[in-house]
Amino acid sequence: MASTLSAYATRSVPRYTSYPTAPHFSEAVDSEQYSGWLRALDPDEPVSLYVHVPFCRQLCWYCGCNMKLATRDAPIAQYAAQLMDEIKLLDRHLPARLKVSHLAMGGGTPTALDPDNLARIIEAIEARFDILPDAERSIESDPRTLSLDMTRRIGALGFTRASFGVQEFDPEVQKAINRVQPPAMVREAVERLRHAGVKGINFDLIYGLPHQTTRTLERTVRLCADMSPDRIALFGYAHVPWMAKRQRKIDETALPGAQARADQARIAAETLFEEGFDPVGLDHFARPGDALAIAQREGRLHRNFQGYTTDSARTLLGLGATSISRTPEGYVQNLAETGAWSRAVTAHRLPVAKGVALSWEDRLRGHVIDQLMCNGTVDLVEAARRFNAPINWAGSAGPQLADFVRDGLITSEGMRIALTEAGRPLVRVVAAAFDAYLGQQTARHSVAV
Repeated sequence: MASTLSAYATRSVPRYTSYPTAPHFSEAVDSEQYSGWLRALDPDEPVSLYVHVPFCRQLCWYCGCNMKLATRDAPIAQYAAQLMDEIKLLDRHLPARLKVSHLAMGGGTPTALDPDNLARIIEAIEARFDILPDAERSIESDPRTLSLDMTRRIGALGFTRASFGVQEFDPEVQKAINRVQPPAMVREAVERLRHAGVKGINFDLIYGLPHQTTRTLERTVRLCADMSPDRIALFGYAHVPWMAKRQRKIDETALPGAQARADQARIAAETLFEEGFDPVGLDHFARPGDALAIAQREGRLHRNFQGYTTDSARTLLGLGATSISRTPEGYVQNLAETGAWSRAVTAHRLPVAKGVALSWEDRLRGHVIDQLMCNGTVDLVEAARRFNAPINWAGSAGPQLADFVRDGLITSEGMRIALTEAGRPLVRVVAAAFDAYLGQQTARHSVAV
């Protein structure tokens, strides 16, 4: 059984933060079509906003995100000005002044902005949207470069949650990934934010890093738990040097093998449980009283491009280079290159690079995948009825589901399937059985565990 599960763990499958996944977006969806989707939004429905800042003050070799190393302030200030122009541009395509239930800033490192420019961006949003009183406002940060002035400004602007990329505290691992940040540095940043009024704290950890062991990762988890974050995300390192050239600086011979990665994921999850965190979905952990853990227990958990969330808005509006938007009609992604994105905004054109319009089957399969990723179970008959689909719509997945039952990944009662404890870390593999696009692409994905 162990060897069978290990074989599943090395499969290359998407992370399913959307369906269809980003490799299936195309230029067939353009600015004009996106504008029509925006104008068709229900003015009474709250939306989510995501603001992407691609700049970082220091380069981390493990990072696979779309980011730019900023050694000067001028490019970041220019980008901030263009963001404010994009906010105005987006507003002109909306049917009314919309309510916002969730505001997230990610990157890159949003705190690479000047504090005054961060304030101007928030003011530009508040001038055109009604941010609900109970809306979560979250921001990603880097403890190595987070200034006291920026910390105070984050609190003054009403941010309710901050996220830090801890990854690993072992000095040898930190040096190998070019992210040196002692525990004391992270603890000081957390304490400053809490003093400024930011109550929610998230940490990101990574397993599968060069020179990492179960011992170093367990120690990191316990050090993190001692700082009392509300949520911890545990991701497997995706080594994709063909996409992220900075990863070529990582010594591939120091990367752990498949079994070592699986052991690290298991030990970290067990340690988080010992420290009082509940598992949430595939790769998140939260304190039992945290809104994320409560949402999972109540079946209200959702997933989007920022990971697991309590936000139930059907529409997510992305701002900034490479950001992705979701509307009831489909997905669009902004131009990734900051120069091209900036020129489009200057020309008063929604900076769309590509997208995908959703068919009824996309919606059905996306719902099933989302239920598996968030709740670990789904009734295929109920899903068919929900989308007025034939009862046997999932017939092509049958042979794979039978294999999963045989190998102990899922249980099946009638047309309801549910992940087992052994299958939970392999939920992406199970979800992939319902992905009608997976065999049609050449894109390479990270391994399942």
